[in-house]
Amino acid sequence: MTKEQILQEAKALQEEIKSHRLWLHTHAETGFDLTETKPYVKSALTEMGYTVRDCGKAGLVTTVGKPGGKVLLLRADMDALPIAEEADVDFACQNGRMHACGHDMHTAMLLGAAKILKAHESELDGMVKLMFQPAEEIFEGSKDMIASGVLENPRPDAALMIHVAAGMPLPAGTVVVSAPGVSAPAADYFTIRVHGKGCHGSAPQNGIDPLTAAAHILIALQEIHARELSASDEAVLTIGTFHAGEAGNVIPDTATMGGTIRTYDEKTRAYLKERITAIAKNVAEAFRAGAEVSFGSGCPTLVNDKRLSETVTGYLKDLLGANRAFTTAELSGGKPARGGGSEDFAYVSHEVPSLMLALAAGEPSKGYVYPQHHPKVRFDESVLSTGAAVFVDCALQYLRE
Repeated sequence: MTKEQILQEAKALQEEIKSHRLWLHTHAETGFDLTETKPYVKSALTEMGYTVRDCGKAGLVTTVGKPGGKVLLLRADMDALPIAEEADVDFACQNGRMHACGHDMHTAMLLGAAKILKAHESELDGMVKLMFQPAEEIFEGSKDMIASGVLENPRPDAALMIHVAAGMPLPAGTVVVSAPGVSAPAADYFTIRVHGKGCHGSAPQNGIDPLTAAAHILIALQEIHARELSASDEAVLTIGTFHAGEAGNVIPDTATMGGTIRTYDEKTRAYLKERITAIAKNVAEAFRAGAEVSFGSGCPTLVNDKRLSETVTGYLKDLLGANRAFTTAELSGGKPARGGGSEDFAYVSHEVPSLMLALAAGEPSKGYVYPQHHPKVRFDESVLSTGAAVFVDCALQYLRE
């Protein structure tokens, strides 16, 4: 296939890809609980002629092409967020969940690419592995699929993903290629539970106030960034929840707070975990309380392969034109730009050479003003065929080399 043919065939599938996106958007599901989404995607692939295998708790994997050559993995995530949609669209999801991160776009684009690749299977100089993943938003889906063998039989030589970006000040359909190295931080969720002794508010001497201890812990945690990290240690620590008690005249037994840390290297990540635990326990003890810290789901840094970044940049400049394909370094004055959001494709990037692409899907000047994860975010559907074409072109070119 020529690049012109790829773009033409993807454009011809635009309405079909949109219909996939519409169904997925109105049936948003979260985590591993993809009871409607997974069967829908599996059925669509089966109708195209694929033999689809369940992988892990709610993932799907299939292949197209022939053995003997290289193997490229293309990944799309399928899960949504527990957000009630407020977007001004006539297809807003009504079930209290929302594809506020654009995963419905990702899955629809990969379904479009799957159809084109299947139609040209004989032209593939190797094999393309299609990974449809659950639970990205809780950083568990990729890890689960890897543990269930998604990177085996056959093992990919490289992996690629696309993430749409709303509110990006670039023309819709522009692709941004991650520069070599880390482009997304590691993420870790944590919970701090402070244990005191409840009593009536009129007799505080009879109890141990977990709220006071928790408040001092929250403030003390800010000292890590202010006084323990250097200017070059890029990290963010956030406390996003704080819960305690039910009555204004009662000191409760416990107070609980939850937060996240984002880091760009493993040493800083380990240090923050150690200090969060030490500060919480020691500050609580100073107030006669106790504290326990638990770390839940998370993911490592997303590492982009140098060779893959350079070659894919060349592919896309040829496919889309030099004015619609850029590297993050080109857009940031020569400095590799790093995003603040984490991405559990990172687990794949630590196993095989990998690359993350961003697809501009809505200019602020055209009304796409809300960012990802906002209940009013909208995405420009005109980019769906572009995303499918990018998947196909990268697969064809990579397998030929």
